[in-house]
Amino acid sequence: MNKVKAWISAARLRTLPLSISGIVTASAVAKAIGMFSISIFAFAIATTLGFQILSNFANDYGDGVKGTDNENRVGPARALQSGLLTRKELKRGMIVTAFITLFLASMLIFVAFGSENFILSLVFFNLGIAAIIAAITYTVGKKAYGYRAMGDVFVFVFFGLVGVIGCYFLFTQSLTNWIVLPAITVGLLSAAVLNLNNMRDRIEDAKVNKNTLAVVLGGQKVKVYHASLVLIAFVSALVYFLLNATGWTGFLPLLAFIPVFLSLGVVFLNNEPAKLDPELKKVALSTFLFALLFYGSQYI
Repeated sequence: MNKVKAWISAARLRTLPLSISGIVTASAVAKAIGMFSISIFAFAIATTLGFQILSNFANDYGDGVKGTDNENRVGPARALQSGLLTRKELKRGMIVTAFITLFLASMLIFVAFGSENFILSLVFFNLGIAAIIAAITYTVGKKAYGYRAMGDVFVFVFFGLVGVIGCYFLFTQSLTNWIVLPAITVGLLSAAVLNLNNMRDRIEDAKVNKNTLAVVLGGQKVKVYHASLVLIAFVSALVYFLLNATGWTGFLPLLAFIPVFLSLGVVFLNNEPAKLDPELKKVALSTFLFALLFYGSQYI
């Protein structure tokens, strides 16, 4: 495999649709009230993709250095683990990606607020810095929070609350229309994707002291936790549409929960964690479908 393919592999393209689900969802709400901006949307998508790719590089590096990624790994092979990229190359890739992402975030902030609103620009710039730190320290460093059962919290906050509410504020400079409800939905579904990943890797993670929430809760309790994430996400979305939908088409995004609920049955019946990988993909793509249907419903 050449270096270009190695970097594409390390970027883990299959994770990218989930990462922009919050941006698309926020854009749908902004579109509904006539506050959508294509320039803000484009820069928000580009910035979010940068954060996700940076996180993927950092996860590859952190898990590889710690020995978490080894010959017993269940999921897709990592670049460092398989020797496609060296530690030095991944470090350099992380630094370059971080600077590019910060530049994109700065452009996004300027497009949204211009040069007049210094305080808001400063707040969002600091959020960008925090997102970069969170992307790197998930698995990198002695106090990596992904090894301390905190990954779900950070995913909920950054994919849901910051991603949806933050992007909506960039469009509108307000917090209206119950935007917190779709933010909760996207955040919890994103946490459910991470939880499935951790359920899949639970046995091997326990062996190398990677204490994800799946490891802490154990095989049965983590299934209940997973169901709670999905159910609360659905209720949040349903309440939002009950409050805001003006017709039956407004409820179309709820169709995305059909494969998620079907996946729940598979999860509860599962006794072989390695076989959960397809469910991870289903929930990730269903979250993206929710966002697309949400956005598309504004044109019906």
